[in-house]
Amino acid sequence: MTLTIPALRAATAGRRRRRPLGVTLAVAFLALATVTAVLAPVLAPHPPDATSLLNSLAPPGTEGHPLGTDSTGRDVLSRIMYGARLSLLAPLGVVLLSGLLGTAVGLLAARAGGWADAVLSRGMDIVFAFPSLLLAMLVVAVFGPGLTAPICALAVGYTPFVGRVVRSMAIQEGARPYMECYRVMGFGEWSVALRHLLPNMLPVLLAQSALAFGYALVDLAALSYLGLGVRPPDADWGSMIAEARSAILQGEPWSGLLPGLAVILTVVSVNVLGEHLGGAVSGKQRAGT
Repeated sequence: MTLTIPALRAATAGRRRRRPLGVTLAVAFLALATVTAVLAPVLAPHPPDATSLLNSLAPPGTEGHPLGTDSTGRDVLSRIMYGARLSLLAPLGVVLLSGLLGTAVGLLAARAGGWADAVLSRGMDIVFAFPSLLLAMLVVAVFGPGLTAPICALAVGYTPFVGRVVRSMAIQEGARPYMECYRVMGFGEWSVALRHLLPNMLPVLLAQSALAFGYALVDLAALSYLGLGVRPPDADWGSMIAEARSAILQGEPWSGLLPGLAVILTVVSVNVLGEHLGGAVSGKQRAGT
């Protein structure tokens, strides 16, 4: 049966309507957070470190301070905008590093096999059993607070999550007939893996990376809350929550609740998007079989 153009348009519109509302809201929020972080110097109403003790703990809605001020009179909205830069960029660094390490280790384990596979797999099991946040705290204790050490430590801690997925998929895909065809045609093992196997795994890796981004954001915010992450005068959402502890005890919670809400909404949005991507990949795989 041949579909007419109006029928095709109706089918396309139906697929668009079937997209979950939560996914649309998640994408919209993440886009807004990204644009806010990039354009913070233009959009922020005040410099993030401009203090004014006369305006200390001003409530939301105060003239010139839509979201109020913190205990030193700094504008909460401006600090949330500027804090989005480090709060989003640092987890992205963790995801990229762990993705590269995990993909390399997983492919090497799957393609090498034998004792190399056994050693790499047991190594991933050992790292997987060690809490990534505790690993980051130990690294910070050795190298001092900042972002570089926690990002590298969390990247190592998250590597087994990616490595296990890549290894499992590489073994499954390696047994498919099209892989054998490439070998018969004279392609080398690593040429097949990099040019044909890895692109087939990208959708799953993207879904895994989206979920890992949320975990990394929470871990880095926790380190900043404990004073082991971002150092003043830089700001991220975790350090803003830590700085608002005294204000919360005084009954002025907005300077801490608002960055906390930003963390929650970002993590929820990323998880919703990651689960949607994972479900879409699983649906395509079932349809292909």
